[in-house]
Amino acid sequence: MADLVQYYGTGRRKAAIARVFLRPGTGEWKVNGKAFDAYFVTEQQRVSAKRTLVVADLASSFDVVTTVSGGGVAAQADAVKMGVARALIAFNAELRKTLKGEGLLTRDARVKERKKYGQKGARKRFQFSKR
Repeated sequence: MADLVQYYGTGRRKAAIARVFLRPGTGEWKVNGKAFDAYFVTEQQRVSAKRTLVVADLASSFDVVTTVSGGGVAAQADAVKMGVARALIAFNAELRKTLKGEGLLTRDARVKERKKYGQKGARKRFQFSKR
């Protein structure tokens, strides 16, 4: 039996984690066992998730199988974007310069700021009264 050729990458954004497997194929996408268009509903999410393969001009040469968990759907789309970029580097290390120039290998570290004690929220305070 022939071994399955695939390239793996992990992407993260906020609380979302994406495990991405690239397999040589025709450009078919599966996300958590669903069709790509059924999982990522808005056009913005679809464009975000597919951006890495479009930049690398490899959109129709790989089948993408991903499992995502945590966070919201928009953060999951960005996590998939980063996972695909890391998997492409496992496939061809020469793509690193192109992907890094587009900012696809940088983890977006912005997360929700925690609520502080003695305050109403992360930044908002209770109303101050002089008298």
